[in-house]
Amino acid sequence: MAAEKDSKAASGMEENKENKKPDEGLSLEILQIIKESQQQHGLRHGDYQRYRGYCSRRLRRLRKTLGFKMGNRYKFTGKKITVDMLTDNRYLLLVLMDAERAWSYAMQLKQEANTEPRKRFHLLSRLRKAVKHGEELERLCESQRVDAKTKLEAQAYTSYLTGMLQFEMQEWKSAMEAFNKCKTIYEKLASAFTEEQASLYRQRVEEISPNIRYCAYNIGDQNAINDLKQMRLSAVGSVGIAEKLEMLIAQTRAKQAATMSEVEWRGRTIPVKIDKVRIFLLGLNDNEAAIAEAANEETKERLYESLLSECRDTIQTVREELKAESKLRERASDSDTGKVSNLQYLHSYLTYIKLGTVVKRYESMARVLQPKLQEPQQDENKRGPRPQDLIRLYDIILQSLAELPQLLGVEDDQNFQKEVSLKILVYKACRCFFIAQSYVMVKKWSEALVLYERVLKYAQEVQASASGNTLKDLPDVQELISKVNAEKYSLQAAAILDTDDAAEVPLLTQVKDTKPLCDRLDVFRLDPTLLGKQPNLVPFPPDFQPVPCKPLFFDLALNHVTFPPLDDKVEQKGKGGVTGFIKGFFGFGS
Repeated sequence: MAAEKDSKAASGMEENKENKKPDEGLSLEILQIIKESQQQHGLRHGDYQRYRGYCSRRLRRLRKTLGFKMGNRYKFTGKKITVDMLTDNRYLLLVLMDAERAWSYAMQLKQEANTEPRKRFHLLSRLRKAVKHGEELERLCESQRVDAKTKLEAQAYTSYLTGMLQFEMQEWKSAMEAFNKCKTIYEKLASAFTEEQASLYRQRVEEISPNIRYCAYNIGDQNAINDLKQMRLSAVGSVGIAEKLEMLIAQTRAKQAATMSEVEWRGRTIPVKIDKVRIFLLGLNDNEAAIAEAANEETKERLYESLLSECRDTIQTVREELKAESKLRERASDSDTGKVSNLQYLHSYLTYIKLGTVVKRYESMARVLQPKLQEPQQDENKRGPRPQDLIRLYDIILQSLAELPQLLGVEDDQNFQKEVSLKILVYKACRCFFIAQSYVMVKKWSEALVLYERVLKYAQEVQASASGNTLKDLPDVQELISKVNAEKYSLQAAAILDTDDAAEVPLLTQVKDTKPLCDRLDVFRLDPTLLGKQPNLVPFPPDFQPVPCKPLFFDLALNHVTFPPLDDKVEQKGKGGVTGFIKGFFGFGS
């Protein structure tokens, strides 16, 4: 109830802001109103049902405020808004909310249509309803009472809804024309107003640009799919646009997947009959190329996460098919049960892709993190990168590589086993190098020296067993050997300088003391924390101080006082027997 009251109050404030200007005619900030409403009422999280409920409640409040009710609780009486009624811009807002309610219901049905295809019919019906309301809004805005900006925004809004309807109906040419009209109007509006308003119009243009390129691709422009991929790389901060681009690219691959029937891996040709696997394998090279061309690490991480998510879903689909195949094998007593089937081999291939992508992802993260270890730490209160972070990354890489030799169908492939063993040695050397670095930081010279020797041992084994281009995509082993030799000399020099005498008499300026400044004013000591955000000046909270307590008095003389006997004062009770007991019981003797 409280949330609904706040929503009503906010809507009331918005409606007050939307009142007409007497000298300029009726004005309605259509795009700004719908964007603010969508962000505040569910669309930030993709909750179209919540937004539809908000539109319904706002419509009811507007009708009640304007006295524009559709009958009563017993009978519905339809009414239409005419041009003569346009004395308040809230009549335009009424039609706009009708269109938004129908559009949000259509988008909700679009989400549900992924699992229930019959809902597409209802989706198209709701979009037609939204277009009808949009056309009515455009007709009302053609009146002389409405200013020019609102007319243009109404035309752009109607064109957007029309384009969405034609897009869902797969009428690509009509959809492209409607989207281009919408884009042209918003670009003109962006060039005519302030930067704050222009950013809103440019954002809408960015939202519809992927739809325009997808329509162009379906009409016959083969370069449009490349434009979509470039848009995906540039959509860094726009999560909604990135998701839409992923969906459009997936739809394009679904059309191309019909021509793909088989794939070759490790000298064996595997027939691919599952559509989802075809779509994934078809886009694998494009995804890897997009990751290689990513402009920054944020985009690269997002593309890696998208590729791994798609790969996991594809593997799950193949796993379900494997379960069905195993049941059929159990029923049909096949004599060739020991041979790895095509579906099992396909599952091994997809798992190989997933594990290889995980290795590349964490290797990329390690490559970014390594230069940061050499940078000086600016803020002492902020935790910087440490060798332990890189050790954790290489642990994950080694875990992924350890799973590769166990894949079905490649256990007897000696070349494959040799390649995996070589990769494991390389990453073991890298991991061992950063473990040694962590020991150097805590001045454990002997342990670090032993680990550096282990790195050299791994590197020599790699160089002895490597041949051809087997080390092409792996970290440079020769560079690692050079680093280790340099670190060994530095380590030996540091170990010689760090003698016991020097350890017993440390410099006062280098000792880290936890005493506050007020307790060591007579000792000079370099303390960089005094210039930080939390300088140690005084103890807080302050320590307890002893205070005198209230004295306690003890009566020591009482123990030595002899009191007079009181036997004669005390009444002696005689033995009354049974009679005395009865009298005492009934109260006669008292």
